[in-house]
Amino acid sequence: MMPLKTFNEYLNEGTARRQSSDKLRARSLIAESENSYKILISFVEKMSLDDSNANHVIKNAYDIIMELIRAKMISDGFSTTGKGAHEAEVSYLAEIGFSGRDVEFANELRYFRNGIMYYGKKFDKAYAEKVLEFLKRMYPLLKKY
Repeated sequence: MMPLKTFNEYLNEGTARRQSSDKLRARSLIAESENSYKILISFVEKMSLDDSNANHVIKNAYDIIMELIRAKMISDGFSTTGKGAHEAEVSYLAEIGFSGRDVEFANELRYFRNGIMYYGKKFDKAYAEKVLEFLKRMYPLLKKY
């Protein structure tokens, strides 16, 4: 896994762009993430987390986090496109004050989720628990932006 560039580097290369702020679209993404978060937490409470559903939890946690990052970016007047768009979005976490450790974990999550989606990678309950803890900690912080 390659280290992330800074958000400014993504801006300079055109992966990230400035645009008009779109508060309505940002609110829509936040509402969608709220619904997805409630469903995921309910799923874990009712079904319990195990190796057989670990990938499901990881993918959905990633999607929720990314929706909130995109909402913040759109509200701030930024968008991403093309190769490296997800990396640029993750790097935006540093722009809005998240620690290097949080950015690194989010990037690891991005990388592993890609492995699930495109290479059939399987993860276990232990990693899914780490992701769920990360989501529960990051969700209220990202949502307040």
